[in-house]
Parts: sequence; structure tokens; C-alpha cells
Amino acid sequence: MVELKKHLEDLRRKFADSTEFFDPRFRRVADKIFKGGTRAAPYSGISTFAALPYKQVNFVSPDFGDLQVAVIGMPMDLGVTNRPGSRFGPRAVRAIERIGPYNHVLDCAPAYDLRVADIGDLPFQSRYRLEQCHQNIEAMISKVVGSGVIPVSVGGDHSITHPILKAVGAREPVGLIHIDAHCDTGGPFDQTKFHHGGPMRNAVLDGVLDPTRTIQIGIRGSAEYLWEFSYESGMTVIHAEKISAMGISAIVQKARQVVGDGPTYLSFDIHSLDPAFAPGTGTPEIGGLTSREALELLRGLKGLNLVGADLVEVSPQYDSTTNTAHAGAQVLFEILSLLVFSPAVARHEPYSATSEHQADDR
Repeated sequence: MVELKKHLEDLRRKFADSTEFFDPRFRRVADKIFKGGTRAAPYSGISTFAALPYKQVNFVSPDFGDLQVAVIGMPMDLGVTNRPGSRFGPRAVRAIERIGPYNHVLDCAPAYDLRVADIGDLPFQSRYRLEQCHQNIEAMISKVVGSGVIPVSVGGDHSITHPILKAVGAREPVGLIHIDAHCDTGGPFDQTKFHHGGPMRNAVLDGVLDPTRTIQIGIRGSAEYLWEFSYESGMTVIHAEKISAMGISAIVQKARQVVGDGPTYLSFDIHSLDPAFAPGTGTPEIGGLTSREALELLRGLKGLNLVGADLVEVSPQYDSTTNTAHAGAQVLFEILSLLVFSPAVARHEPYSATSEHQADDR
């Protein structure tokens, strides 16, 4: 009893009236985030992806300043085969509060450890013409990549990944970590190949995606007969029913082996998650990843040479709880956290305390 009382007295002396962080690890983070004993309220200000700072960009002639990473919304769902609505995905993901700022597993605060900003939504020239939307995406991402900035896109349906890969893989084919319920390597139907069931096939045939450095994780459902291109081209496919037996750590190891240390793109379709965790999507499939498994999988990719990423297929109108948008926002935060450790940005200096893009300046 005496020892407990003394312990309590010691705690009171140290913590009762102090706003100081004593653990060096926690103090390092708090010094970036807390100003004047507080930080911005998560429900205040303009909603941005993962509470990032906002940077206004002229999409005709963009100036990205000193950004290392640009997060851009792509509200377009003209490529869906089932339920529409992922055009509302970027807005729903931005509306989620309390994402970050600290990732305790990866030990980083991406809004502070990267020069990163939400640069708004891509202004499509037409809301009706799918192929023209794809042209707009490729042109804009080409400008991002050409400026030495890593693009992170939020859709929108999964057809956006094809024009993104055309820009990102223009110099050399990239590898791919594709987390999804579907392989998205289907062929043309209904008189077009530009649908959300075929972007990975299109990218391989365009010479911008290396199928031998591509792994597809979480595949399931009734459309397996559509995915023969994945196997014929040499992609590695891990079906959802194998995940429990293999374990996430083995899947992570396999993914790292497949993509190696070359430039790699990460594409996360929200319906890789089981509909119990993410019902708000156009093509839900029973038997998917849990949210905890998805986070473990993503965090295991730390240190890979990621040169771009996307999050797609959040359709908020099919979700009365906002769970899907919340899951999407957290996935986006994990992707940004991974970029802190990507060799593609490691050559850059991290944020200084007075950076104009720092999150506390919002």
C-alpha cells in the first residue's frame, strides 16, 4: 500500500500539471503536431483527405511547388458494371474525421513527415464520356509524375487505374500490388474494354505494367472465369479462401518477393474488404478481408519502392453507417504512411518546422 501511494505521488508530480511529453519517441511526434498545447480540432476547417493540408492547383498548368506526394480525387464512375455511385467516393472519404495524424505501427505522421497535400478533384471535361475521362486522367497524372511528384488517387471506379498506370509506367513498366475481390483482367464487353473489370489487362497490353511483378490479393466471387489473362500473363493470384491458411505474414512475404525492389504501384479496391466491413461499394463480395487483416497487409509493405497508389470503389450511398468511407480513409492514411518509407521519396528532405504545407497551418 505504501509503495502504491508513493507511485501515485510520483505520477502526480510528473504528470498532474504538465503538458510535456517525456518519452522521446512520443515527444518527437508531439513536437510536430501540438502547437500552443493543442492541435486542430478534427471536426473543424475544410475537409481534406486524411486531414492533409490543401494546396490549390491550376490543373491546366499545375505548379506543385515542393510537394513530394499529391493526393487527388477522381470522382468518376462511368466504368461500373453493377451499382454506380463511386463518383461520390472522394467526397465521402474526405468527410471522415479523426484519421491520423500518427501511425503508431509504422511510427510516422505522414502529413508532417512528407511534403504532401490534397490538391482537389480532377476537373473532367465531360461527365458522360468514359474514354475522354481516361484521357484527362492520363494527362494530369503525367504532369504529376513529370514534376517528380508521387500521385495518390482516390476514385471513382477501378477503371481509373489504367490511365494512371499509363502515366506512371510510361518510362518503364511498373510492378503492382493489387488488393481486390476481382482480378480486373477481363476483356472487352458491351462494345468497350474501358470498364472497371479490365484495367490491369489493358495496362499489361499497353506495356506499362509488368505482369510477372504483379500480385493480386483477396480474389473471390463468381467471376473467376473472366480472369484467365492473370494466369496466362504470369501474375500471382492469391484467392481469399487461401488467406486464413497462409496467414498475412506469408502473403506479405510473397508480395515483397514478387515485386522486388523495382518501382511498384499499389491499388486498393475497397471491396477487397468483406461487406461486413465495407458494404458501400458497387460490387460487394462475401468472404473478404477483415479491416484488421487489410491494415496488417498494408503495413507489411513498409520499405517497398512505391511510386504511386490509388483507393477506389467507395460508394457511400450503399452504406448507412459510413463504415466504408471510414475504412477507405484509414487505408489512404496507411498508404501515405508507407510512402514515408518509399525509396522513391527517401531522397527528399522531410518537412521542416516552418513548411508552408505543414498541417498545423490549415
